[in-house]
Amino acid sequence: MTSGLPQVSVVLPVRNGGAKLITAIRSIQNQSFSDWELIVADDGSTDGSRKVTRQFAERDSRVRPLNLPAQGLVPTLTAALELCRGTFIARMDADDVSHPKRLERQRAVIIEDTSLGLISCLVVFGGSRHGSRGYAEHVDWLNRTRTSKEIANSRFVESPVAHPSVFFRRELLSRLGGYREGDFPEDYELWLRWLDAGVRFSKVAEPLLLWNDAPDRLSRIDDRYSPEAFYRVKCLYLSRWLERHIPRERPIWLWGAGRTTRKRFAALERERGGFDGFVDVDPDKTGLRLDGRPVVAPDDIPEGAFLIAAVGSRGARGEIRNFLRRTGREEGRDFLCAA
Repeated sequence: MTSGLPQVSVVLPVRNGGAKLITAIRSIQNQSFSDWELIVADDGSTDGSRKVTRQFAERDSRVRPLNLPAQGLVPTLTAALELCRGTFIARMDADDVSHPKRLERQRAVIIEDTSLGLISCLVVFGGSRHGSRGYAEHVDWLNRTRTSKEIANSRFVESPVAHPSVFFRRELLSRLGGYREGDFPEDYELWLRWLDAGVRFSKVAEPLLLWNDAPDRLSRIDDRYSPEAFYRVKCLYLSRWLERHIPRERPIWLWGAGRTTRKRFAALERERGGFDGFVDVDPDKTGLRLDGRPVVAPDDIPEGAFLIAAVGSRGARGEIRNFLRRTGREEGRDFLCAA
């Protein structure tokens, strides 16, 4: 390039990455697309990770070490992003492995479709499906949620893209802001904020990242990734979505009358002003009034109501979605899934 600047900046935060860091860096070095820089942002490692990165940098000037005191993921990511020089930014984690064609494929799609702000990909689950069934099923769901419309409609279920799989336009950071520190998952909040601003996400329909299920992954051990934290941030952005898309006079019903579900969506009630009623398949609940509002069976949902499907038990989301579609309701117009 005439500017001498890389087209793609890859951001890889690490703390005590061990031998996996070597594999992760090599997977970027082995990319078919070569016009990249790799910023390895070390968050206070004590295990020799910095030496590993330095050795790579001595042999490959595209590898740029950033050594920081231990300060946490968000400050580390923020510091790394400030050093990025590429038009596009790709994320990578020290536990994971990028397919050799990953950067090439993602770059080609986002260049061809100028309406896209972020492109992800399918991911391969690197773990025991028997030992980590929930995580494996999350990967299955991610790999089924591919198109811009599917991602937009499913954003309130869970994070619709795997964090280390994303590839986005750097200008989004200056226009909409980057990661924020708080009592919430930093990646999910960022995706919800960008989607809320109208950024289009999509995925390359190929498995381009091995997403390893490390036992010390932050989502396993940090309270910011607890179910309660996810619900706090999703309720905030769901309330904003409802405000823009659903008239105040249109009734909003919550599918799921259980105490846990009602508690998790209490923040949405405060933002929106309360649900008009609840839907439940449990005959012991239907016909009751909970918190002063009626509980009805699915066949008795009032005409014109907007539904938030919030039942998180295995298989329930698909059954609810299929029922609502059979009754002529359209996702994004008449209902959204949020669990």
